[in-house]
Amino acid sequence: MTFYPIVKWAGGKRQILSEIKNNLPENYNCYFEPFIGGGALFFDLQPKKAYISDVNEELINLYCVVRDNCQELIQDLCKHENTKEYFLTIRNIDRKTEYKEWTAIQKASRFIYLNRTCFNGLYRVNSKGEFNVPFGNYLNPRIIDKENLLNCSYILKTTIIKYADFSMILDYVKKDDFVYFDPPYMPLNPTSNFTSYTKQGFDFDMQIKLKNLCDELTAKGIYFLLSNSDTETINKLYSSYNIKKIFASRIINSNVNKRGRITEVLIKNYF
Repeated sequence: MTFYPIVKWAGGKRQILSEIKNNLPENYNCYFEPFIGGGALFFDLQPKKAYISDVNEELINLYCVVRDNCQELIQDLCKHENTKEYFLTIRNIDRKTEYKEWTAIQKASRFIYLNRTCFNGLYRVNSKGEFNVPFGNYLNPRIIDKENLLNCSYILKTTIIKYADFSMILDYVKKDDFVYFDPPYMPLNPTSNFTSYTKQGFDFDMQIKLKNLCDELTAKGIYFLLSNSDTETINKLYSSYNIKKIFASRIINSNVNKRGRITEVLIKNYF
């Protein structure tokens, strides 16, 4: 059975999956991914025992609906139209009080629709948590992918899904489990920061909190692999761990000339 991410996500890992898979521990028990995002690695590995989480409430709602109400979600997706007028109506609904009355299925349907029809499939919100990406103007976006949704529903049925901060994995993770961290990356420079997946953002203090969590996992005999940008700060922060540099392509940049191959790091506490 073939799986691939339900939504396109900034910083998605499909292009470097082979590099990541080559750096996984040989054996582990339960799989954890507390910055699930698009879940490229999760859906590729199809773990039988897993825990996924995120602080993006809309994203977690989507995964819960795909798991529990997939057929109803597919049916609701059929109503959407690929026009700018309709897009703006659906996009701006989160500015109105009536959005609070929408069902989980309706919100998940909106999430997929916006992801498939907005510019570059980008998920971005403003300081109020309101989706603010413009219309993509694509000729024939694939809003409904029934087969993949059903496949993803199957694997999610054996997965713990939580709307939670990454540190909450400590309530579940045990010795010989494996955690893959794919947090918002440390910016390469002051103008390259993109952390607007949630209205809270992800600053340097959060990077420190994440590193401290990695230390705690290591002390408990839990494997971790972490992706981040190849910056002096990150390399110093994780200098006591095994760091490997890999090449990845940057695709989110307003200047096309600044997109291209850059180095990232994979950091792990095993060899």
